[in-house]
Amino acid sequence: MTQPAAPAHKDASTSTAKAAADKEASGARRPLGGWGDVRTLSLLGVLAVLVAVGGITAPDEFLKTSNLQLILTQASVIGVVTVGMTFVITSGGIDLSVGAMVALASVWATTVATQDFGFAGILFTAVIVGVGCGLVNGLLIAYGRMVPFIATLAMLASARGLALQITGGTTQIVTVGSVLDLGARDSYVLGIPPLVLIFGAVTVIGWLLLNRTTFGRRTVAVGGNAEAARLAGIDVRRQRLYLYLLSGLCCGIAAFMLIVLAGSGQNTNGNLYELDAIAAAIIGGTLLSGGRGTIVGSVLGVLVFTTITNIFALNNLETAVQQIAKGAIIVAAVLVQRRSPHGDA
Repeated sequence: MTQPAAPAHKDASTSTAKAAADKEASGARRPLGGWGDVRTLSLLGVLAVLVAVGGITAPDEFLKTSNLQLILTQASVIGVVTVGMTFVITSGGIDLSVGAMVALASVWATTVATQDFGFAGILFTAVIVGVGCGLVNGLLIAYGRMVPFIATLAMLASARGLALQITGGTTQIVTVGSVLDLGARDSYVLGIPPLVLIFGAVTVIGWLLLNRTTFGRRTVAVGGNAEAARLAGIDVRRQRLYLYLLSGLCCGIAAFMLIVLAGSGQNTNGNLYELDAIAAAIIGGTLLSGGRGTIVGSVLGVLVFTTITNIFALNNLETAVQQIAKGAIIVAAVLVQRRSPHGDA
């Protein structure tokens, strides 16, 4: 007895959904010469202008090797957070809790009990706390069907509160010499601080993951059209869970880097990191609505903001003016995105 044929409209809808998902995913594999390259060159141009401005306004300080090393080191911590944020935004999500996760991971990893386990104990604790927070976010969003804004806002409040509870409002000083040595000048490799090397490794891995793997293509597809991605066979909920785990992992790594840089753990660590990471990703070319992301652009966005901060500090300009300048850059970047040929922001 012959089996009835599958409805033609079902096959057609599945094929259409797969084609749509493939089209969205192709954003991660655009050839050179596209809009992304124009934006990258533009950001490189902006960075070159900022370097020129710094060299002109503070010639005795800005171009010193030590100052350039400082800029790269300061960019490294927020840069690692931004790599994770880029994946989340590319998928159409948002993570407002990254700064709070960095704070919680840094104070948990610098308690006296944790420091008794030395370098490995601090690193492991920072990473596992970040991943744990990311897991909670991912479960609430992917399987609890909570809006990312609400879920991560709740994590922001909870993680900040727990960090304050752990420290009691005091600074926890790191006494493990091997951790502090990473921030010492003697540990530089060919003049490059170890934290910058960690940032470079995270950036390369993030770029490969987004642009050269199925995971990256699925991330772009989910951000472009989640329903089409689901009909094409992508487990959208599991993908979103993985993305928030990745964001938490980046926050854990950043927390360890901040511990090395500051030599302490404080509940105020990571303050406003969420805004800086989102802003860097946006001006780098990642669409806030999802469906397109660029690791290189995000890294350049971080360098632009860090360089601006450094120039303002060297010229003794007010923080308020600095914030106004950052806000203007963000608005300009979003307006440029709206005029791009690949979609609306």
